[in-house]
Amino acid sequence: MKWKFILSLSLLFTLLNLNSCKYVGPREGIANQVRVMYLDDPATSFTIGWQYFSKGKFPDEVAYGTKDFAEDFDAYPNKVRFDKRTSYKGIKTAFLKLENLEPDTRYYFVIKNSFGVSRRFYTHTLPDDRSARISIIAGGDSRNNRGPRQAANLLVAKLKPHFVYFGGDMTNLDFGFEWNDWLDDWQLTTTDDGRVTPIVTARGNHERSNRVLKEFFDLPDSNYYALTIAGGLIRAYVLNTESSIAGDQTTWLENDLKAHQNADYRLAIYHKPMRPHVEKKKEGTNQYTYWAPLFYQYKVDLVVESDAHTSKSTYPIIPSTEANNDEGFIRDDARGTVFVGEGCWGAPLRSADDNKSWTRDSGSFNQFKWIFVDQNKIEVRTVKVDNASSVSELKEEDRFTLPAGIDLWNPSVGTVQTILPK
Repeated sequence: MKWKFILSLSLLFTLLNLNSCKYVGPREGIANQVRVMYLDDPATSFTIGWQYFSKGKFPDEVAYGTKDFAEDFDAYPNKVRFDKRTSYKGIKTAFLKLENLEPDTRYYFVIKNSFGVSRRFYTHTLPDDRSARISIIAGGDSRNNRGPRQAANLLVAKLKPHFVYFGGDMTNLDFGFEWNDWLDDWQLTTTDDGRVTPIVTARGNHERSNRVLKEFFDLPDSNYYALTIAGGLIRAYVLNTESSIAGDQTTWLENDLKAHQNADYRLAIYHKPMRPHVEKKKEGTNQYTYWAPLFYQYKVDLVVESDAHTSKSTYPIIPSTEANNDEGFIRDDARGTVFVGEGCWGAPLRSADDNKSWTRDSGSFNQFKWIFVDQNKIEVRTVKVDNASSVSELKEEDRFTLPAGIDLWNPSVGTVQTILPK
């Protein structure tokens, strides 16, 4: 009965706040709620999603190319209609996958319909070169506090990561009006000059089914997948803790890890942590049983977890049954996996009251992880997001520079956690 009481309170809270976030259906216009997803090879493809409108004589059409013609639709060399359209929770979405693109290239695009031509957007394919350096912002649990959610989104636009690695729980109750707000807020990750930040996202428990992310982000039915980044510098995994872990998903994961052992680094993201740093959260027994041994065997370097609404990072750890293990792990700086998280993109904060002997640091504040990856090392920083409006904006060529005003968490063990190749 406890969960029913909690759900009732959450629903009451949401209903009391409808006046500030009520969804009134699609708004007539051009290319609202634009987002870009990396779903296959990000060096040669990306998928564009946007809210479409059924009224009007002309269906939505995209014009794109590598030269900037502003809003001059006819000047772009490539013109194509959407691949598919969906209607879900009152939101109509069109998707277009662009393929056979050039690596490490800026692509400009505009969207045209009966209402006119959209503003000019652009995004990049990723480099296809292991010598590249990649910037990633990683986190999750944007849930129901729009202030910190919007602040984190604004910081994404300012820091210019190559992509956002998101761990799920976008909304609170998975209602259509909440998704409408979330998609509106996500537009803050697009810069004033039209740069759309790509997202690579996982499912959380507040996404009530795999269908949610399929409908809004064109994810595969399973909601788990993997990407090769920068020619094999990174193999990035997106796993799904909200459907069966044993069986097909773990079999797929093991086979893919085995097939990509030549990657310089392996990263993974999923929602529910193996060993939460909030005492009242349940232990991730299935994740530990099925995934921890694979992470150790195939040298997974960094795992991003969410769900607990706190901040943590661990020292490199491996699964162990030795007498000195702490919740099934021991520290191993040479062979271990670093786990970071656990949410804090706008969900209600919880105290980090369940540290382990192998916890590097923990705290309770709105944050995400800012990750730099090159062949020499991975660097992980924790960014506090509440002062986003005071942070200077970087240029793409300076995306590895710390901007003025950035509020980095600086625990006693240091601001930067460095992970060396195994």
